[in-house]
Amino acid sequence: MPQKQESERVRRSPEQVRAAVHQAVVDLLSDPQGEELNIPAIAQRAGVNHTSVYRRWGSLDALLADTVTTRLERNSPLNDTGSLRGDLLAWARASVASIRTSEGRALVRAVVLSMPTGAQAPGERAQQFQRRMHSIEQIRQRAAARGEDPPPPEQILDQLVAPFYIRVIFGIDLPADGYPELLVDRLLGSGEGSGS
Repeated sequence: MPQKQESERVRRSPEQVRAAVHQAVVDLLSDPQGEELNIPAIAQRAGVNHTSVYRRWGSLDALLADTVTTRLERNSPLNDTGSLRGDLLAWARASVASIRTSEGRALVRAVVLSMPTGAQAPGERAQQFQRRMHSIEQIRQRAAARGEDPPPPEQILDQLVAPFYIRVIFGIDLPADGYPELLVDRLLGSGEGSGS
C-alpha cells in the first residue's frame, strides 16, 4: 500500500500537489470534529510526504497564508463592471457568497491562524495584508483610470472588508438581504442617512 501511495505521489505535478495540500487545509479547517491542524495531519490528508510540505512551505503559518491568498485570489471577481460602485458591489457580493460556505468560513479562520507573531510579525503581516488586498487595489486602479475617485485602501478595509471578517470570526450571521449594497453605499457616502 505505501508503495502504491508513493507511486501516485510521483505522478502528480507540483501544482497538483499544491492544490491537494491547500484542499487538505480547507477540509481540516472546515471539519469541527477534525484532527488538530498541523503539517503531518495536512500531509496525510493530502496524500503527500510531510517532509515535502516542510520543504515547500517551511511552516504551518506560511502554508496557511499561501492557502488563503491563493483561494481568495481565485475567488475574487475582477471583471470590470464599468464603475467603482459596480466593481465593489461585485466583490462584496462574492465575499458574502463565499462566507456563506464552509470553505469560505474556513478561509477566514485560516487568515486568523496564519497571522505571524514575534519580532518580524509587523512586516510579515503587512506583506500578507497587501497580497489579500490585491483585488481591491485592482478595483481602485481601474476606477482611477476611469476618472473616478476611489476611497483609500484603509477606508475600504475598515468599511467593506472588515465587517465580513468580524462577523465570521465572532459567529455573527450575515443579514439575509442587502448587506453588500449597504456596506458599499456607506463606503461611497451615499448611505449616510441609513444609520451607522
